[in-house]
Amino acid sequence: MSFRFRRLLQISLILPKFYRKFYRGNPHGLPGRSIDFFASYSTSSYNVSTSIGTRPEWGGCFGERYSTVSETKKKLLPEVDLLSFIRSSLNEPQGATHCWLNKTDDTNNVYKEDGIFLVLAGEYNEDSLTSQDDIAVTFAKVKSLQQRHPFLQVLAFQHSRSSCTNNISTHLLQMIIKEYITFPILLSNKHFFKMANGPCYIIFKGFKNPLVYSEKDTDLMVLDKAISDLNIQDNKKPIVSDMKSSWIKPIEVFKEPYLCSAFRNLLLSFPDCISVEENGDRLFLSDVNHHRIIIFNSNGKILDAIGSSPGFEDGDFESAKLKRPAASFYDDSEDCLYFVDSENHAIRKADMERRIVETVYPRSNANKNNSLWRWILDKIWTKRNVDLESECTSESFLFPWHLMRSSDNNLFILNRSFGTLWVIDMASGLMREVVKESSKILEICEEMILEKSIPLKKIPTNWLQQQLDANCPFEKIPYAGLMSSVATYQDHIVVCNPVGQMVSKFSSKSGLISSFQFSNFGVLGLPYWLSFPLERVSAVDGVLSGIHTDHIERFRLLPGTIDIELNIDIPQHTSLVEPLQEGCIWRQARGAATEISVAVDKASSTEKVGAAQQWYDEIDSLSFSVQEIETSSEYGSTQFGEGQEGKVRIGCTINTSPGTSEVVIYAALYLRLKGNPTSDVDNQVKKAVRIADVIDPTRKVSRDLLVKLLLTSNSNLEELIFIRPLHVKLKFDCRDHLKADNHLKDIILTNSSVKVHVTL
Repeated sequence: MSFRFRRLLQISLILPKFYRKFYRGNPHGLPGRSIDFFASYSTSSYNVSTSIGTRPEWGGCFGERYSTVSETKKKLLPEVDLLSFIRSSLNEPQGATHCWLNKTDDTNNVYKEDGIFLVLAGEYNEDSLTSQDDIAVTFAKVKSLQQRHPFLQVLAFQHSRSSCTNNISTHLLQMIIKEYITFPILLSNKHFFKMANGPCYIIFKGFKNPLVYSEKDTDLMVLDKAISDLNIQDNKKPIVSDMKSSWIKPIEVFKEPYLCSAFRNLLLSFPDCISVEENGDRLFLSDVNHHRIIIFNSNGKILDAIGSSPGFEDGDFESAKLKRPAASFYDDSEDCLYFVDSENHAIRKADMERRIVETVYPRSNANKNNSLWRWILDKIWTKRNVDLESECTSESFLFPWHLMRSSDNNLFILNRSFGTLWVIDMASGLMREVVKESSKILEICEEMILEKSIPLKKIPTNWLQQQLDANCPFEKIPYAGLMSSVATYQDHIVVCNPVGQMVSKFSSKSGLISSFQFSNFGVLGLPYWLSFPLERVSAVDGVLSGIHTDHIERFRLLPGTIDIELNIDIPQHTSLVEPLQEGCIWRQARGAATEISVAVDKASSTEKVGAAQQWYDEIDSLSFSVQEIETSSEYGSTQFGEGQEGKVRIGCTINTSPGTSEVVIYAALYLRLKGNPTSDVDNQVKKAVRIADVIDPTRKVSRDLLVKLLLTSNSNLEELIFIRPLHVKLKFDCRDHLKADNHLKDIILTNSSVKVHVTL
């Protein structure tokens, strides 16, 4: 009897551990939705099958041990082994059984092992990426949680037959660019479990006690609550409460996909939506991954641009911030462009006359205040952050893409997968209805979708099949996913080509296909990814941290006026699309140097000046020229070399005082490949390699990956316009002023000139 008692006591000590492991959050072992995990191991002597799933009412995961077969030599490889594998691979970019995609080298030690993780686990299947929209919905859920919870550490685990980067299909690379996936993806040929019902979400803290949720059956709110509960346990308060909107990610934590870093240096990066002004000569192109809308005419001349950088901010066109703008339409009566701000989960409006961007939906709290003082503030202070109202609900306005206007002035907005329809009142900006049933969505929008899709019937089918959005759940409307990418203009059908990073036009009369030849790039200004805060421009121990520099040179000169002539040799096999414009250059003089205007009379700079008078002149110069320097677009004397092919000349003038100073020059050179009569496959590969070397001079991204992406389109690579960023840093060490040969202690300002040669 005492022996039985001791055995029961030992069993009672083991059972709590078993229940904590397999019945977490479900103490009664209630049945529920599940995904089956199983794997084979030859080293074990028994087989255990476990079903792990979720029940929202319990807020956790549970499992049921339903069989033990001693005669088979198989054993469950639990999800803990997957976590161990991920943990061991975090700091290894590539190994025998894995490789990381879309991960930077400097993020190896960013992940905090005791932090909260969200892992999207599944099986990489090329067919699923090309024939289903479910993967896009899955990524949208993860991205929305990543935006809502900045502390969340997100990654994806994908099982594939090969873990070698070179063997990865371009479909997965295109998916990263198309969906703008900012988190890294771990590819491995190790098969930990078989996904019976598709991908799943794994949430855990400190690589233990994972919560596993089936993608098919889990609502976004369930995942959000699980993450919030872990965060509250860890911090005693939810960090997300400090954010202005439940589903808006602040600019401070905004991150761009690493794989897209090189593709930013194309003129267009995933151009996917276009609209036209029916009664004018203006087209509106959503340059999605550049976070801007480009306005151009039928000749390709760029007229204006809406948006300056990624973020969420109203204001004038130069300062407004967008995040992946999508579909748009032009309202002739208001002279306004309505457009979808996809990753800000908003509808915006651009007043073309005032050149002001405003938010239509979600409404700002400030709009509720109709006082005279609010009206005055709105008139004199157009640049302001939007304080949004947005709650976490199943009808949340997440990742809208397509935009249409009904006959009764309602806005019909659809997400890319056509799974949700939002109806917004155009006048009041209030949400009228949210529809999630496909049959009802088709009943409401079929006529409008058909009308927008009519021009697609005239385009060759083989061309449409190259595009990313060629699939749609509506069988009655083939290629409906491209309805926002096409517009009829004059005698042409204009179609976005996000695969080839171009905009094409089809002649209705001749049936010929051609690409727009864009010009007037100075309107676009210097790209936002080349404009760094001044504190990042400065050097640390003589090396620019995280910033590629094409040329650094130091000079020792006398103080005074210095003329700088910068001669640049552009890369071989390329040519300038158009001469370098002033708007594409940014210069900054730091330390004891200041830039001067062209109008300054250089001849007067050699005269003798009293020290006291010079001091007062410098004070006057600071008082009256600082604001002008900040607002003017002409910072100095700039010249451009026109004579020699393959060369660019930039000149500027600065004034220096005794001490150290530096001049930083950024420029965007718009290039294309030189013409080559041959077009064989080998030559196309060479062209892609040359473009890859230009757009990614630091080789941060694998050249093979860039070449694969460039070759996915059958477009002529010689028509592709790309940017070669230029970054030059010149340092000056200036001695004391020369003294005049008199007793008044006058100083002499000298004229100097330097020539700098840079080969790209």
